[in-house]
Amino acid sequence: MISSTLIKSIQDIMRQDQGVDGDAQRLSQLVWMIFLKILDDTEQELELMVDGYVSAVPVKYQWRSWARDEEGLTGDDLNNFVNNDLFPALRKLTAGANPRTLIVREAFEDSYNYMKSGTLLRQVVNKINSIDFTVRADRHQFNDLYEKLLKDLQSAGNAGEYYTPRALTEFIVEMVNPRLGEVILDPACGTGGFLANAIDHMRGQAKKPEDEKLLQSSLRGIEKKQLPHLLCLTNMILHGVDAPTTIRRANTLTRPLRDYGPADRVDVIVTNPPFGGIEEPGVEQNFPQTFRTRDTADLFLVLIMRLLKPGGRAGIVLPHGTLFGEGVKTRIRQQLLEECNLHTVVRVPSSAFSPYTNIATNLLFFSKGEPTKEVWFYEHPLPDGLKAYNKSKPIRSEEFDGEREWWIARAESEHAWRVSIDEIRDRNFNLDIKNPNAKLGEQESLGDLLTEYRRKQQAATQTIDAIRDLLNQALKSYER
Repeated sequence: MISSTLIKSIQDIMRQDQGVDGDAQRLSQLVWMIFLKILDDTEQELELMVDGYVSAVPVKYQWRSWARDEEGLTGDDLNNFVNNDLFPALRKLTAGANPRTLIVREAFEDSYNYMKSGTLLRQVVNKINSIDFTVRADRHQFNDLYEKLLKDLQSAGNAGEYYTPRALTEFIVEMVNPRLGEVILDPACGTGGFLANAIDHMRGQAKKPEDEKLLQSSLRGIEKKQLPHLLCLTNMILHGVDAPTTIRRANTLTRPLRDYGPADRVDVIVTNPPFGGIEEPGVEQNFPQTFRTRDTADLFLVLIMRLLKPGGRAGIVLPHGTLFGEGVKTRIRQQLLEECNLHTVVRVPSSAFSPYTNIATNLLFFSKGEPTKEVWFYEHPLPDGLKAYNKSKPIRSEEFDGEREWWIARAESEHAWRVSIDEIRDRNFNLDIKNPNAKLGEQESLGDLLTEYRRKQQAATQTIDAIRDLLNQALKSYER
């Protein structure tokens, strides 16, 4: 079984190595090894089940050949093998009978062995050997494995870019309800949480053997960073995807928007695009002038509208500032409301992504092809007695039972309210609308607070100007 004690013991070993510098490198080091172990465990299963199965990698480089024997290669011999034989060989793999081969090559293009001590490397390998990914319990706990690792990555600074609480991914997928035969895309897939939930959701619909093949062929994922991309590939393999060749490593935003045509459109998009970040210079030039910005979340929202088929559905996580920001943000919201039916916005407490960020977020659900007539808002409450989510008390899936029950009937309550498109248009498409049914004393919306702040700031400026005028007049009188 995978335990926090096991992970801690692996990290403690790595901390002794002079070549591994910081949490980010420790995670990267661990992930490529786990990838090869999972690949080998699942291939041993396939060898038993499929006649004539051809391994994705040559026998010499299979985990079982060089790593499984706890008394095998160690010290300089192990380090020399990994650095001078294993990595070069995996990076040079060519297409063969097994489509997994190209996945392995892609996974190792930017992976590195940071450890300098072959003796410590052997100790880590032996720890990993204690995990059997052919055992259902260990396989199921893979999510817990990398969630534990990501929670230790706060000091690395960028973990929040590819981690979404499982409670949110489960709820979004359930409400969007992808169906067998539909193409599902996550254009910023990170470690693959949304895609994994989509697989679990659609497997319940699979009735015939050929349905599984249809399910696997319907998945699409794109991730620009090496580490989460490798984690996503691993996650897909553990979720029974034979060859996740449709999980690509790329930056979705670097392709001009006009180049996305009908062949690129999909039925369902579920995603948490990176937010709080700025794209590299020039990326905004891939978008029409009216939508040009370097705000990553805004660009992804424009892209998602483009990639949905008519009738397609989306469930996405966006920062709260997207709802009320001005300028480009206003124009993006206007297009969203005019081209899509934004039927639901679920407001999530700002601590839901703790400890990665305390940025307030919203879950937006919309379908493409008809304009919005009204928007339902639902304010997700914190559990009784809890002031904020934290590392020991994260947001949980069962907390969304209130939304699940409300979703069909749609009645106003202390948590739910609806706003007509006419009112939203009168607000210049500002979607940061205060809950009119909230109990007295609850916090005002960020938009209202910002408006009040600006009003007070303007009043303060006017007061300062008046004082300055009085002082000038007094000074002139004194000079006379």
